[in-house]
Amino acid sequence: MRVATLVLIGWILAAMLAPLAGLRPNQVELERILAPPRAGAVLGSDDLGRPVLDRLLVGARVSLLVAFGVVSFSAAIGISIGVLAGFVGGWLDLLVVRLIDLVLAFPGMLLAIALAGILGPGLDNLIIALVAVGWVGYARLARARALSLARLDHVEAARALGCGSWWILRRHIVPLAWAPLIVEATFGLAAAVIAEAGLSFLGLGVQPPDASWGNMLRDGVSFMLVAPHLVLAPGIAILLVVLAVNRLGDELRDRLDVRLR
Repeated sequence: MRVATLVLIGWILAAMLAPLAGLRPNQVELERILAPPRAGAVLGSDDLGRPVLDRLLVGARVSLLVAFGVVSFSAAIGISIGVLAGFVGGWLDLLVVRLIDLVLAFPGMLLAIALAGILGPGLDNLIIALVAVGWVGYARLARARALSLARLDHVEAARALGCGSWWILRRHIVPLAWAPLIVEATFGLAAAVIAEAGLSFLGLGVQPPDASWGNMLRDGVSFMLVAPHLVLAPGIAILLVVLAVNRLGDELRDRLDVRLR
């Protein structure tokens, strides 16, 4: 848990401090093309002589922005739709269920690739494409929680006392549904990091010369045998961040699960 926390803190600090560190991620130095790690460049240089470490730190900022942006918007949309559908029921619940089934009929990553291709490359369009796919998980979980919580005795008592629906949602339904949704959000962070890297690898995300971990992997694949550090640096960064986020999600799930107490 401590190692995972340190990795996440390092990821966040790298993303926040990258614009203030005087990095030169796009500075081309032809005499240092494919240079291995050395004193002046800890992680070496890429196929244009650009410092890999600088680009890795800038890529950390991109992955953080995408991860938190996708999770924030997906959670806000999905939780709102799911809680409302589960609590109100009727035709609204039926409509939401059919919409969720429609989205889930397509593989998530394939649908995100199709949407990103339609919208065009770019960070904003990448986030929109991932949000259009990612809200479904939150909606399903929030709907299931709302359906179960709406039948509890204290909710029925609140209705009998004449409390309004919005007051019941705000005071009794949403607060009790937070625990599993928070765990879902932590796993969503890891999924967003991988999705951003995958779409950028395919050329549908961040565009050159801007750096992201995905397009660093794409550029380094062609030189894997002669300059493996171009692939190892972003690959290990993605691996560590995803493992750390998943470890945090497991820990939160164990702590918030009352059945384990």
